[in-house]
Amino acid sequence: MTLTYVLSGFAVGVLVGLTGVGGGSLMTPLLTLVFGVSPSVAVGTDLAFASVTKVAGTLTHKLRSTVEWRVVRLLCIGALPAALVATLFLKQFGTLNKEIGLIIRYSIAGSVLLTVVALLFKARMVNWLNAHPEKQLQGFKLDLATVIAGATLGTLVTISSIGAGAIGATILVMLYPRMPAAHIAGTDIAYAVPLTAIAAVGHWWLGSINWELLGTLLIGSVPGITIGSLAARAVPEKLLRGILATTLTAVAAKLVL
Repeated sequence: MTLTYVLSGFAVGVLVGLTGVGGGSLMTPLLTLVFGVSPSVAVGTDLAFASVTKVAGTLTHKLRSTVEWRVVRLLCIGALPAALVATLFLKQFGTLNKEIGLIIRYSIAGSVLLTVVALLFKARMVNWLNAHPEKQLQGFKLDLATVIAGATLGTLVTISSIGAGAIGATILVMLYPRMPAAHIAGTDIAYAVPLTAIAAVGHWWLGSINWELLGTLLIGSVPGITIGSLAARAVPEKLLRGILATTLTAVAAKLVL
C-alpha cells in the first residue's frame, strides 16, 4: 500500500505539473474514493501536503519577482481569519462524526465542480471582461472584493482542501484581468502558503492528519511535479484540460452519489 501511495503522489504531481491545477482537486478525491480515507483525514493530510509543496513554488516566483505582494496581503486578510473560523467550526461540531463527514464530502464535490468551471470557462470570462472594461472593479471596491474572495477561499480550502489552485487563480484573473499570467500564478501560490499552513495546523489540532501517508505522498509528488513541469510544453494544454475537466466531473458525481 505504501508503494501505491507513492505512485499516486507521483501521478498527481505529474498532472499538477502539466496542467497547473492544484493537487487538492485531484488528491483529496483520490484518497477518499480509491483508498477509503475518511473525508476529514483526506482533507487534513492534503492541506499539509499542499503547504509543503507550495513553499518551493513561492520561492521560485519570489526570485523571478512574479508575486504581487499587495494582493497577497489583501487575500490573506480575508483568508486567514476565515480558515481559523472554519477550523473552530469543525472543532465545535466534530470532524469525525457521520454528519460532518458527509458535509465535507459534499464540500469536496462542490469544490471539484467549481474547479471544472474554472478550467473550462476562464478564457471566456477574461475575454468578456476585456471587452467590457467598465465592469472591472477599481480602488476600494477592488480591495474589498479581494478580501471577500480571500475569506471565501479560506473557508472552502479549510473544509475541502480544494480551491487555492484553479479557483483562486480564476478569481484573481476576474479581479485583475490586466495582471500578467506569471504574476497570477505567483500570487495564487504565495497567498496559499500561509492559508494551507494555518488550515493544516488546524487539522493537526483536530487530529485529522495522517503523517505517514503524507510522507509517502511527498516522496512521489516531488519528482512527479518536476517531470510534469518539464513535459508541459510538449502536451496540448486544451487536450489536458479537457481530459482533466471530464475526470473531475466524474469524481464529483461519484462523491455525491
